[in-house]
Amino acid sequence: MLRLKTSLFILIFLAFQIAFGQISTNDYEKYPVFTECENVEIANLESCFNTTLQAFIKEKFKLPEIITKENYTGELIVLFEVTKEGTFKVLYVDAVYEELKEEIKRVFGLLPKITAPTYSGKPAYMQFTMKLNIPLGSINSIEAPKTIQEKENALETAAKKEFGNVNKELEPYQDELYKSNLNVPFSHDMYAYFDRQINVVGTNSHTASKPYLYNTVTNYYDFNAQQTTLKKEASSWVGRKLWNEHLVTVKGKNYWFVIDPILDLQLGKNTGGEVDYTYNNTRGVQVQGGLGEGLNFSATIFESQGRFADYYNRYAESIKPSGGNPAIIPGRGIAKDFKTDAYDYPVAEGYISYAPNKMFNMQLGHGKNFIGDGYRSLFVSDATSPYPFVKLNTSFWKIKYTNTWMWLRDVRPEVTEDGAFLTKYIANHYLSWNVSEKLNIGLFESVVWKNDNNRGFDFNYVNPIIFYRAIEFSTGSRAGNAIVGLSSKYKWNDNVNFYGQFILDEFSLNDIKSGNQSWKNKYGFQLGAKYYNAFNVDNLLVQLEYNQVRPYTYSHNQVATNYGHNNQSLGHLWGANFREVIGIGRYNYKRWYGSAKLIYGQRGLDFDPTIDAASYGSDIYIDNDDRIGDTGIELLQGNKTNVFIGDLNVGYIVNPKTNLKIYANVTYRSFNPTANTLVNFKESTTWFNFGIRTDIFNWYFDF
Repeated sequence: MLRLKTSLFILIFLAFQIAFGQISTNDYEKYPVFTECENVEIANLESCFNTTLQAFIKEKFKLPEIITKENYTGELIVLFEVTKEGTFKVLYVDAVYEELKEEIKRVFGLLPKITAPTYSGKPAYMQFTMKLNIPLGSINSIEAPKTIQEKENALETAAKKEFGNVNKELEPYQDELYKSNLNVPFSHDMYAYFDRQINVVGTNSHTASKPYLYNTVTNYYDFNAQQTTLKKEASSWVGRKLWNEHLVTVKGKNYWFVIDPILDLQLGKNTGGEVDYTYNNTRGVQVQGGLGEGLNFSATIFESQGRFADYYNRYAESIKPSGGNPAIIPGRGIAKDFKTDAYDYPVAEGYISYAPNKMFNMQLGHGKNFIGDGYRSLFVSDATSPYPFVKLNTSFWKIKYTNTWMWLRDVRPEVTEDGAFLTKYIANHYLSWNVSEKLNIGLFESVVWKNDNNRGFDFNYVNPIIFYRAIEFSTGSRAGNAIVGLSSKYKWNDNVNFYGQFILDEFSLNDIKSGNQSWKNKYGFQLGAKYYNAFNVDNLLVQLEYNQVRPYTYSHNQVATNYGHNNQSLGHLWGANFREVIGIGRYNYKRWYGSAKLIYGQRGLDFDPTIDAASYGSDIYIDNDDRIGDTGIELLQGNKTNVFIGDLNVGYIVNPKTNLKIYANVTYRSFNPTANTLVNFKESTTWFNFGIRTDIFNWYFDF
């Protein structure tokens, strides 16, 4: 065993020599010189150096107690260097006991500074190997570097073994994902598993800014324990990969990655629909990993074809982009025709996440974000298509500060030039403050701007601590659309908390005082409550939420600076001019889960534009200068529509590592406007669906 170690050591030593570009001993003009050797002839410097070093080590070296206790005999090998400055530097130590390694390093640390070796009259460095007998009796040898030819031969030998050595450095994968700076994929069903643990009284958690990082959630929830509880006994490779493991896992010294297939295969029936059946066929792959300390990455590619319930297809086509593509699949992206009655919509998402320390996390990616504690968000929702973003999270004391910069698109014909969609930008601040162990307050600020006068991405908004309202004013009154908001959460106890949001797009105090219901008072609010382990049933979450947004909120008097992306609202997916009540129940037991959702809402939609082209405040993409008036603006004005949606979902988790599920779902939707239009007309839909999917993003079918 010792011979094997010695051989390995010599190989490492030779590789060092080549890497540092050293030359042979005979090429050196002069050996390093101790003070005791200053008057020695140059031909005898090597002998004097060796003798002096040996004497010093014998005098200073103290045998560790464990050597005597265990009656050990053997060798200690040291690779060291005399630097250009004349100091001694230990490069490597090979010994059976850690105590021996520490002792020889201590002794070398006591060596004095000497005259450095020289080559061609210039200071150089020189490396040596030294073998010591243990117990310390004699120093077998001190060897200087080998010849150039020997080094080259050793390098070639080492190079031929390089590929095999890569495999030797691999280690067992041990759920590095859960320790990483990667995001826990934002799925309402998945987050319900740990929502209570992260919200109990006394935690210093910040729960509004989503998605969460794995290494944040692991402070409150044990993913490994959950995996152990759900683990199925499987001896075959196929069984393990199907029920318990990632498809591919690789871990080395300073890196790891996992690869998993992504599936979202759905088959359904829309009763009374225009097509015989509905379906979705998504296949993809996800790669996640880490490089070194603090740097992680994730990339997911989806290839999808689908055909949905009639009402959903109509909505997708109503927000279609300029250029001839037939639809935008809400939450996913632009679609092209597939066969005669379906859509093809590829999607790619990914990001790099870096944490230089515990206070900061930076992400650069293409995906979605969410701010809020509710099912909906009035600040930033994940109901839109993915977009490029840069995000900075700063956490300290009782504060979490999230800055997000996004690149959005307006794809309507009126802003498309030469086939290119219009790019607009958005900058968000969200400050979360835990006032007490029960109360959290959040402050939100956002501004949207476009490329007026070729200003591009305005670096006025890069500063993470400015007030956007002031910057918006200084760049021109119509140069941007600023929105501010306030959020709060109160933990009544470990099982009950209340939350809310208030969004303010525009406000006129004088109009409020006059009571004239001015169009300028553009605001919305959310009130909600969560009840964990409801009615003393473990893992039952009951949620009740109310949302209301006044007409013209999120819209703007400039054609492209509305609060939207890809013809979808970046806030509530209904846009504005609505109110709704949502009741949700979620339950899980081992690998089984279920959810039920009831939504009752009222919306003030626009009428048929061929009859009445005015904007009643629901569509955020219509210039609010086209409003029906300045005063007398009422909630639900326009084509008042009652909406009822009921949704029941049950399923079984096939693989908890990837969140692969089989499920069955039924959705009932009643849509009843005052006046029928081409897109919005009275309709009742029952949509049955079942399938298998990797649950890593939210589908929203409640339009």
